Amino acid sequence: MLGIPLGLLAANATEWAVHKYLLHGQGRHKSSVWAFHWHEHHRNVRKHGHYDEDYATHPFRANGQGKEVVALALGAAAVAPLFPVAPFFVGTVWWSAANYYVKHRRSHLDIEWAKEHLPWHYDHHMGPNQNANWCVTHPFFDHVMGTREPYLGTEREQRDRDRRAARDGGAALSPAAA
Repeated sequence: MLGIPLGLLAANATEWAVHKYLLHGQGRHKSSVWAFHWHEHHRNVRKHGHYDEDYATHPFRANGQGKEVVALALGAAAVAPLFPVAPFFVGTVWWSAANYYVKHRRSHLDIEWAKEHLPWHYDHHMGPNQNANWCVTHPFFDHVMGTREPYLGTEREQRDRDRRAARDGGAALSPAAA
């Protein structure tokens, strides 16, 4: 049973490290296999206020969502050989991969849900520093590593919202209306 908390810890640490070092580190280079994250996903999300149309399609397409599904499946397969000796750990890692996909997908289709349930992920995409808030499912490792930077509900977010509204010719939105 020790495999369950160890699996949760390993999954969150992996989520943090893969996001920081592969998806952002290597992903900034257009020739990288990880480039889809920065050059497709982040572009879509910034352009559409956290919404990513790639997630509105089925998951087996050659877009950011499809590539994410392949990466999660490969990660889950990588721990499969440990199943005979650590079934609770492996099962927890597999559950964590599925949980990651479900939460990440929903966060980019239902923005209000994301703001309520994954504000750290909203902060990652919409905040001024997209090189922070690496965790998606839970911010544990962001807290441990000192990379959690709140944005949602801050004065900075309100100023940014007011500036966008003025630029777009509309009235500023109150925090409740946004």
